[in-house]
Amino acid sequence: MYYKNNIKQRNRSFQGLRSFKDTLPSNIKKIIKKKGHVFSETLNNWKSIVGDELFQICYPKSFKNTNKFGVSTLQVMVKRGREVDLEYSKKEIMNKMNCFFGYVVVEKLKFISFENTQTKFKKIEKPNSGVTNNKYTNKIKGIKNDMIKNSLLELTKIFKQR
Repeated sequence: MYYKNNIKQRNRSFQGLRSFKDTLPSNIKKIIKKKGHVFSETLNNWKSIVGDELFQICYPKSFKNTNKFGVSTLQVMVKRGREVDLEYSKKEIMNKMNCFFGYVVVEKLKFISFENTQTKFKKIEKPNSGVTNNKYTNKIKGIKNDMIKNSLLELTKIFKQR
């Protein structure tokens, strides 16, 4: 890698490929280090932190970092009626999170309950009848070239299967 001294700038820069973190401004790096890193790692590893049984009934909602007035808090959404299960394992969850990160990340857990009918990952059902509606099927039937018409009809059949 070739190092180059810029006369107009105080910092040294180098030519060539740079990593993504080096291209970010320093203000954004500070924000990511403070808030984004802990919450994103918690989301990615939530199943290993709480276990399979608790993973089915709860998920992390937000993370508030330590400041002058409060302690670092992780807000967790819990299904109504299952708050007691999480309350009993509160210390264990905090210990696992702190061990995972290697330092004291979470000092307090706050539980927010929600109804069982609400789910975080709700699959939207699409009706199978009609990936292509009548307007498009009429246009496809109006094509004179048989090869193109057949390929478009096969394509719509594939979309209907998905």
